[in-house]
Amino acid sequence: MGEEGGGRSCGTTRELQKLKQQAMEYYQQNDVPRRLEELLNSTFYLQPDDVYGHLANCFAELAKPPTICKVVGKKVLDGLGLPTLQVEIFCIIQNFPKNICSVVISSHFEVLENALPELVEAEELERSKTISTAVQWVNYTITEVLQGMEPSNQAEVDQLLRTFFENKLQEDQERKELENMVEDSTLLPLVPPPPPPPPPAKKKGQKQGGKDTLPEKPVLPEEPAEPVLCGSMAIGAVSLAVAKTSAILRNNPLYLTIALLKHNQEQPKKLTVPLLMVSLVSCGKSSPGKLNLMKEVICIPHPGLSTKQGVEMLLEIQKHINKTIEAPPPPKTETKKGHNGAKRGQQQITGKMSHLGCLTVSFDTIEQPILLIQGICANLGLELGTNLHLAINCAAHELMDYSKGKYEVMTGTLKSAAEMVDLYVDLINKYPSIIALIDPFRKEDSEQWGSIYNALGSGCYIIAGTASKSITKLLKDGNISVPRASGLIIKHTNQTTMSDLVAITNFIDSRKHLAVFGSTEGESSDDSLVDLAVGLGVRFIKLGGLSRGERVTKYNRLLTIEEELGQNGTLHLIEEHTFVHFNEEAAEAPEAATATDGKLPEPIFPTEVAEESAHV
Repeated sequence: MGEEGGGRSCGTTRELQKLKQQAMEYYQQNDVPRRLEELLNSTFYLQPDDVYGHLANCFAELAKPPTICKVVGKKVLDGLGLPTLQVEIFCIIQNFPKNICSVVISSHFEVLENALPELVEAEELERSKTISTAVQWVNYTITEVLQGMEPSNQAEVDQLLRTFFENKLQEDQERKELENMVEDSTLLPLVPPPPPPPPPAKKKGQKQGGKDTLPEKPVLPEEPAEPVLCGSMAIGAVSLAVAKTSAILRNNPLYLTIALLKHNQEQPKKLTVPLLMVSLVSCGKSSPGKLNLMKEVICIPHPGLSTKQGVEMLLEIQKHINKTIEAPPPPKTETKKGHNGAKRGQQQITGKMSHLGCLTVSFDTIEQPILLIQGICANLGLELGTNLHLAINCAAHELMDYSKGKYEVMTGTLKSAAEMVDLYVDLINKYPSIIALIDPFRKEDSEQWGSIYNALGSGCYIIAGTASKSITKLLKDGNISVPRASGLIIKHTNQTTMSDLVAITNFIDSRKHLAVFGSTEGESSDDSLVDLAVGLGVRFIKLGGLSRGERVTKYNRLLTIEEELGQNGTLHLIEEHTFVHFNEEAAEAPEAATATDGKLPEPIFPTEVAEESAHV
């Protein structure tokens, strides 16, 4: 026992001596004695409490930089009560582990409305499996990979996460190949299908070259969805959590940390608050009326207004929309013919709150929602096309009736892809206040994307949202021109890291396209994506409507950031919409955005807004 105790004592002594030696070398390398002497001389006339504070700050600077010691993944609920992923970062700070921050990432799943029960159940199972896998990745392998990393080394962290993800992709591919081999070995030889029947014989007297001999082009089938590796959202969530950790440890806002990452750690002199795209009403495929075309009618306040002014203006418009919808229908008066006295086509407008944060309203024609907003603006002394503009999220992929090969823009009203081009051109010509169309076609209709772009691109943003590829594929292919569009909606989901967001926005900027940073359909209350949008310097931010807590918290964050930038003189205001008709020489085109630097203008809503001039 004595010998064993003596051995342990000797071992402990040697370890202490080694630690002392390391400490001495560290202090000598960092010139600690001289720095302490200077500090003591500078604090000679200070009060004792102040001296202790200076000493504490000095030793804190000399301490080893914080390093990641643990990453924790949890299953939490998003704004719709659906499961999603939360990630927490723990760091060693002055030899003690501390919980620095947590983030919640939104899932990529679309919100299914009026879907078949079996489809909803299948998606619920897939979502649950995705979250569980992501939690497992974070709590085991990823926390081991990142242990000892400094949160400030974002690029290195993202590279480790990327390597981890590529290994998981390889494992998944090998597993599928093995399963296919097993399946092929158990299948019996298939009987070849019978030959197709011969074409029907032509009747006597039938003329050739008639109208019926020129059928419309067959509709291209829907492309298979890009595969999403189960658990991939762990990558995006951890990357964001590390960026937020770095910001907190440096006492910086997250948007500045992202801006430094985008500008190679050079402090940007000015930062731009993105222009608002606010959903006012939803009247798409899932709405009760006949109209299917407009999943979202979106309002864009004039660029000369501050975010605060724009939000105040839109809140007033939203209030009047609510009053219109809640108002009882006019009393029915019988005419001589026994018909009620309402005008033809007039109906009671009804609505409910959508998951997008705006009202789902019942409309029967394309013009009704535009006329509703136009009338409300007129009552408020505002003018569409001057004080504010409109955008339409067409969500064309939800409108295609594959059995008939046409888009069902209204119940019973079907349009071919070529006819849809004419519909949009007529709509924009009639209502020039509409300056953006989002997903006017499926991504498969590339010819029509080119046609609508050539027809409207000089005065209307043609934006690919769902029709765009994922950020990972865009970066891999290096092609953002298919489908042909003015800009793209980018979202932070799945395996998208902070470095990926910087790379894709740099790529979009270099091609003179515009970037729209968008929220997902099932959002959480985490407001980090607003900081990402500001730090990345995107043109627009699309957050949904001005209702539902998970969306309003993001608008509040945007207002806070704008106020901070205005106070410290780094706010860069966009003055007007400028359209550049992009082509193959887009890299040589002038900048699409013009801006002004300075303080925020004073609030001018509601009476003064109408007096503001606008240029489109």
